[in-house]
Amino acid sequence: MAEAIQIAKALPVGSDGKRAGGWWGVLALIVTEGSLFGYLLFTYFYLASQSEQHWPPEGLPMLVMPGVNTVILLASSAFVWACERCIQRSLLRWSLVSMALAVTLGIGFVVIQLNEWSKLTYDMTSNLYGSLYFTITGFHMLHVIVGLVILMVLLLWIALGYFDHRRYAAVTIGGLYWHFVDVVWLFVFTTLYLSPYLY
Repeated sequence: MAEAIQIAKALPVGSDGKRAGGWWGVLALIVTEGSLFGYLLFTYFYLASQSEQHWPPEGLPMLVMPGVNTVILLASSAFVWACERCIQRSLLRWSLVSMALAVTLGIGFVVIQLNEWSKLTYDMTSNLYGSLYFTITGFHMLHVIVGLVILMVLLLWIALGYFDHRRYAAVTIGGLYWHFVDVVWLFVFTTLYLSPYLY
């Protein structure tokens, strides 16, 4: 434990009075990835408007499990935010608990999404809708998994005492990515699950 504390004290505090370079890097990544999701969702709406068959072909999507998943992701984002606030206030045990809950909820999202995929009557090659559905949700799932890896590393660092009220830029940067993943899900959920009820 004493060695972990020495390592933690050796870590740089970060830029004073300005954003860390990693924050700007993640922001650039978010703009790029957000554009890719924008193109995918635009493609979905464009092809839906051009399709002569009923959209989605298999009927309206069920909303219960995707709705639960939406609440789960939003709650996980709240816990990541709470973790950062706890570190700022030197409540390190609560920050550890908050991040652990965020990771647990993120894993729950993945499990529910995989379960939903396994129960669908179509796959990526069934039709145009299936191809779009699995491309969009699969692309988002990839981002969730990357986000979970980031949160798990942060959880480990919190447990090792790497952060204090001055040194928590990595939590801010990792949280920014996780919040992006959650916001993107709101657009995916609205597009794939809610919009078919409108036409």
